[in-house]
Amino acid sequence: MKVLVIGTGAREHALCHSLSNDPDVTALHCAPGNAGIAEVAELHQVDPLDGAAVAALATELGAELVVVGPEAPLVAGVADAVREAGIPVFGPSGEAAQLEGSKAFAKEVMAAAGVPTARSYVCTNPEEVAEALDAFGAPYVVKDDGLAAGKGVVVTDDLDAAKAHAGACERVVIEEFLDGPEVSLFAITDGVTVVPLQPAQDFKRALDGDEGPNTGGMGAYSPLPWADPKLVEEVMQTVLQPTVDEMRRRGTPFSGLLYAGLAITSRGVRVIEFNARFGDPETQVVLARLKTPLAGVLLAAADGTLDDLAPLRWSEDAAVTVVIASHNYPGTPRTGDPITGLDEVAAQDAPHAYVLHAGTKYDGDTVVSAGGRVLSVTAIGADLTQARERAYAAVARVRLDGSEHRTDIAAKAASGE
Repeated sequence: MKVLVIGTGAREHALCHSLSNDPDVTALHCAPGNAGIAEVAELHQVDPLDGAAVAALATELGAELVVVGPEAPLVAGVADAVREAGIPVFGPSGEAAQLEGSKAFAKEVMAAAGVPTARSYVCTNPEEVAEALDAFGAPYVVKDDGLAAGKGVVVTDDLDAAKAHAGACERVVIEEFLDGPEVSLFAITDGVTVVPLQPAQDFKRALDGDEGPNTGGMGAYSPLPWADPKLVEEVMQTVLQPTVDEMRRRGTPFSGLLYAGLAITSRGVRVIEFNARFGDPETQVVLARLKTPLAGVLLAAADGTLDDLAPLRWSEDAAVTVVIASHNYPGTPRTGDPITGLDEVAAQDAPHAYVLHAGTKYDGDTVVSAGGRVLSVTAIGADLTQARERAYAAVARVRLDGSEHRTDIAAKAASGE
């Protein structure tokens, strides 16, 4: 099978890493890709937001499956253009991707499907914002209605900061604060059948102890030893299947990856948000544990045959990923710094630990930083303790001037908390 992956980040590198190990994949292409993906896939220059250009590239390559990784191309309808060209594509239509593209639309779908979520208000002016913030009180949760690359949410006790974030957005969703730990659960769906993956937990705050500003994610781990064994089954019944059924009822079936960000509150499971694609950095740990070859699963979702698929097989191992970020992330990150030590990880830590690239590029023969989140170091082990040790041993070999990373990814879970 010839596969084309669209995107440039660590999520796409994780997908390419898994697909490159799939015996059914005969050729692997990625556009635009990054310095790490270049080691496992042939790279092509294309504007990932240009559906016609992506479809033309897929046709030219004779791709038998296209995987659209990031949210912006999905919301822009890139998957629709590929489908119209007659090529199977893993990723929802532009209309269905509004589950991520608009927080207000997602709330509307959840209400119609009876999916448990936080109470909320959609606000378009300062008066509505002030009223909603007053109604819920602190901590204030303010979400940009549209796509914001993982940085559109502010959770704060500072009323002025909450109002300032709302004022910088065209339309916001203000909702009640949800207590309890957060869980990410991915599901692959063809619009009818829903196949859940293994749950993971990610770390949104920039600094140890969940301090500092929100980021796109500084690390993740799976499995969750503290979670209720029936969690996946419950979320399937109350969240994932009802949402997929409601989207189909509306005439906009959702096929691809449905990501539910969940809070395990004192009142039960509540949906924080939906994403319409694999999440970063959770993808890194979830795919590290998947034993079933990936390409056939994605193709079954693309061609509507998920119901015929054998149950997914999972490793009993634990996986931990630690994100290495540029100096000053998540502010204005410094880029162009050389990255060294990657060959040391490959020589000394593989196959138990490996580096997935996000914001990197080649400057001549040198790999340099090209974004805020630069690398994800992913490791597997018999348990979370061993996986953490391996991940941080590999992180220590990577040298990037001024880089930042959290030192406490999965620490509490590993110690039984």
